[in-house]
Parts: sequence; C-alpha cells; structure tokens
Amino acid sequence: MSTQEAENAKQVKLDFDAECPSCSASIEFNPVSGKLSCPYCGYESEIASPEKEEEKVAREMDFAMAEERGNFNWGVEKKTVICEACAAETIYDALQVADRCPYCGSNQVMEASAKNTLAPNGVCAFEITDKQAGENFQKWIRGRWFTPRAAKISAKPDSFKGVYLPYWTFDTKTSSRYSASYGKHRTVTDKDGKTQTETDWYSTSGFYQEFIDDHLISATTRYDRNMMRKIEPFNLLNNKAYKPEYVAGFLSERYSIGLQDGWGHAKKEIHDHLHAQITSKIRWEKNADVVSSLRFSTTHDDITYKYLMLPIWLSSFRYKEKIYRFMVNGQTGQVGGDAPISPLRVTIAVILSLITIAIIWYFFMSE
Repeated sequence: MSTQEAENAKQVKLDFDAECPSCSASIEFNPVSGKLSCPYCGYESEIASPEKEEEKVAREMDFAMAEERGNFNWGVEKKTVICEACAAETIYDALQVADRCPYCGSNQVMEASAKNTLAPNGVCAFEITDKQAGENFQKWIRGRWFTPRAAKISAKPDSFKGVYLPYWTFDTKTSSRYSASYGKHRTVTDKDGKTQTETDWYSTSGFYQEFIDDHLISATTRYDRNMMRKIEPFNLLNNKAYKPEYVAGFLSERYSIGLQDGWGHAKKEIHDHLHAQITSKIRWEKNADVVSSLRFSTTHDDITYKYLMLPIWLSSFRYKEKIYRFMVNGQTGQVGGDAPISPLRVTIAVILSLITIAIIWYFFMSE
C-alpha cells in the first residue's frame, strides 16, 4: 500500500471487545456451544438475546424505503483500526468487517456499516467446526468418481478459514399474465401402415400468482459464484439478529454488490423460475405434451429484503503441484469445489456408455 493510501485511510472503532476477561486472550464464537469461548483458558460467555421475540431474528426490510442501494469495490477505500490489545494500527479494506490483528492475533470486529452502506440485519451462525468441515471434505472427495485414487488418498485440506459472506434475500408477491401455444401429440398411421407422431397446436392465456420467499443472492464479487452455488441451500430460517459477537474469530466482509443490483439479479432468476412454473401449469391444466412461445409480464408487489451474513469454511489442497480450492457450508456441511480429474477414468466411462448404448440398440433392432 502506498503512503498516500495509508494517509487517506479513515480510522474506525472496533464494534466489539474480544478480550477474554479471565486471561486477556482473544475470545471467539464457538459453533459447538453457540457461546463466546476462549480457546486458551476455556472461559465461556452467553451471547445476550433480545427480550422481544420479533427482535431475535432478522427483520424483513421494505425495499422501497432503502436509501443506500449502490455497489462497492474492494481496494478503493481503506480504513485503520487501533488494536485494543496491543495498540498497533492496522489498515484494512473498507469492506472488511472482522479479521485478526496481524501483530498480536486478537480478534477484531469492526463497525459492520458505514454512513453510505446498509447494516446487516441478520446472521446465520456457524454450526459445524473446522474439524467437521474436514471430515465432510474427505467424504466428498472419496465420492468423486472421476478423481484419481492417488488424489483421494493424498488430498489433505490446508487449514480452514471461516468467513461470513454477505447475501441478500428477497420476498415478493408476483402476478403474471401470460400467453402461449401448447401441443398435444397423436399417433397416425399412413397408407403403408407406418406410424408417426403429429402435434395439434392450440393457443392459451391466463394469470399466475406466486409468493417468492427468501430468494437468495450473493452480495460479494470476490469468490467463485458457481462454487458458492454448490454449497447451497442455507437454512435461512435459522438466523439471528446481527450481533458482532457471532463473527468474532472469523473473517467477515460487507457487501460489494449493492441492493439495487442484487434485486436486478434476483428478478432475472425469479423470471426463469416463473417461466418453468407457468409452463408446468399449462401442461397440467391442458394435459399438453409440449408448450411453446410462452410470453408473460410480471408485476412485483410488497418487495422486502434481508441483508444476511452466512457462514462458509474455505480451504484448498494440493495435488501434483496444482491448488484445488473448495468451500464447506458452515451450517449444513455441504461441500463444493474443484477436484482433479483422471483422463483414464473419463475414457473408461465413455467406452462403457458407448458399449451400453450399442447393446440396447442391438436388442432394439433385433426385435
């Protein structure tokens, strides 16, 4: 970092004192107990829960009332934090929420929002440990049929890094008017006695409504979205109102994809979902064999959102001098990532598939 960037970094306060009151080490959230725990002396502390039931979980926020809707870029702005344990000054990216002091290792939970950003209103806390994540990884890689046996035996995950990543969820009442063509197949026999399938086409139109609940959209640009999808879904109902204690001991970041763009991504995915649902509706109602030329327009009412921090274990392993990265869902243990592929195994699978097709074709032609 340049001297100019360091001078322009804004100083922020820590949002949570992570010092153990018993031994002065750094306490962190323990996924097993659901409490704050000191890994050195064993001290544990309950995380205070709001008295009102409606304040214990993340509230649905009115989309139309949100004032801050923009995106944010990593590396553009910096902030400085004074460590309360060793007084060292550390410069972070402005989007970081939690990390460790590089000088003394203390957990640092910073302000989760700035004046021009929205604050997270919910967190799904870690429910599995790094050890359990490692066990799930071993099961996952052993089940990869195309992965070389040597890789399955030698693959050992590097140390896990627990991160809370930002997500948007959207609720909306959808109302769609549609028109389409649908076809019904019938079998006809020509004068030579040969049969063939013909399709009779009809027109239809109608109205379809559906309530979309908690449609999930990643709010970060730093990680592979395809890999992130592999570890979904999360148990979004098991969320808690955001408190800095839950992210103590883990890396955490604010959103870089803002609310407006997040909703744009959600609308495209909801459109695809509605296309499939309306197609199924027409096929069922009309007893149709095929649906074509579907057109529809949708209105969205009562749009609400939540800004959640979701738990993910990150790690990687090395095989033949290449790094393979993977993720583990911090709630469910679902694993997703990259793994080496054996060309020999792929070739064998292709050959077996061709042999199977050839045998089926032989018996079909024989009959």
